[in-house]
Amino acid sequence: MKKALFIFSCMIAGIALFSCTKKSEEKEIMLVMAEVNPPETIAGRTDQAFKEKVEELSGGKIKIDLQYSGILGDNSTVRKLITQPGSTIQIARQSTAGFAALGCSSYSLLSIPFTFSNRDHFWAFAQSETAEKLLNEPKEKGLNIIGLYYGEEGFRHLFLTKPAAKIEDLAGLTMRVTNDKALQAIAKSLNMEAVHVDFSDLYGAMQTGKVDVADQPLANYLANHFDEVAKNIILDGHQLGIMETFITTEAWDSLSEKQQKIIREAGKYASEYCRKISQEEEDLILQKIKDAGVSVVPVADISPWQKALDGYIKETAASDMELYNEILSYANK
Repeated sequence: MKKALFIFSCMIAGIALFSCTKKSEEKEIMLVMAEVNPPETIAGRTDQAFKEKVEELSGGKIKIDLQYSGILGDNSTVRKLITQPGSTIQIARQSTAGFAALGCSSYSLLSIPFTFSNRDHFWAFAQSETAEKLLNEPKEKGLNIIGLYYGEEGFRHLFLTKPAAKIEDLAGLTMRVTNDKALQAIAKSLNMEAVHVDFSDLYGAMQTGKVDVADQPLANYLANHFDEVAKNIILDGHQLGIMETFITTEAWDSLSEKQQKIIREAGKYASEYCRKISQEEEDLILQKIKDAGVSVVPVADISPWQKALDGYIKETAASDMELYNEILSYANK
């Protein structure tokens, strides 16, 4: 009996020793994550939810060094870094529109104005097999990154340094654009002059009069203090601010299968968190904007805006009409 107890005790001790050894062998990993917006925005809060869940699920073995407010560079700088080998940034939250210009043709479809009729439409798409396939497109295009999960910052609206209420009021104004073709098409179709300005320079450009018009989701408009230099908003909702969080293939390949599962699970959690807070947050922000004395003009009839962009919409959708119709179909699911 004593011998049996001794053998059993040795087995327990051996299991404990193996467990401790295995735990100690788990390497600690630090992944640097870039965010252009401040922490209080929908994007910033979603990033934080991802960071906390990764660290929770990994028992602190995987840490996310989350840098907000463009400290690591504006969107274009970060995008250039993470798509190159040896990037000092391993994870980044980006707009899908930025990758459309880098050859991700399906992302061009997501950026087509007035594609998503409402948030439910987008989230039905985001949780579909179609959306899952699109996460891998950057890697398939040789961009050195893998998509992890989706989010959204709310619909993008025009904000202006000058009062305006309808399309005709925009003619002749200067609009800030990026390399996003959809944004350039909006400026052209609404008879505005396109001016390329980095996001980090946009406040100053509007303050000095270089730019009259720009667009952002309401959360980013307020968090970046654009209400100080552009006190007019037209709620045209021309695009949904679709977010996608990416990880470099180098960082991904360095993770164990267990660690990759943790990253994926945390991504699903962050995506669902974003869905829960986005509408509520936007409603609160809209009230704050109004209370700050900003002129907010709703658009009762969006059809003239859609008509103005009809040529661009049809031309871009034609690149993969089957996929575009598939994206549209989620409005009814």
